[in-house]
Amino acid sequence: MSESFQYTRLVQFRDTDAAGIMHFSVYFTMMEEAEHALLRHVGTSVVVTSEETTVSWPRVSSQCDFSGTAKFEDEVQIQVSISRIGTRSITYEFTFFNAGSQIAQGTMTSVCCEITADGPKSIDICNELKQHLAPFVQQAE
Repeated sequence: MSESFQYTRLVQFRDTDAAGIMHFSVYFTMMEEAEHALLRHVGTSVVVTSEETTVSWPRVSSQCDFSGTAKFEDEVQIQVSISRIGTRSITYEFTFFNAGSQIAQGTMTSVCCEITADGPKSIDICNELKQHLAPFVQQAE
């Protein structure tokens, strides 16, 4: 059975628009924050640097559908799961809740890349990371 990672974030005043609700762009920032928190939870980071190389996770796709709102000082809960771990990419699923009601659903795909002088170059995801993330991969029903 798969599990989801839970991330909670308080809506800041700067996150709101003229209508007093959380601006749509903030959902994307929160998805990235939640992804980073999940990676830290499993013992890694979105950027890993060693003497030999630097590995990072550029986003190649992101989308979000909205069904509710959040306001200043609301506590937004984000459930993070993984719909796919490929050879070189991970697709995350994010479900946003405010006071127990779902307010948004998003996805984001990140690619494992070595950062070189010529720019990012996609590389295979190491098996150790795949194993650490396995509990969060959604199971087909």
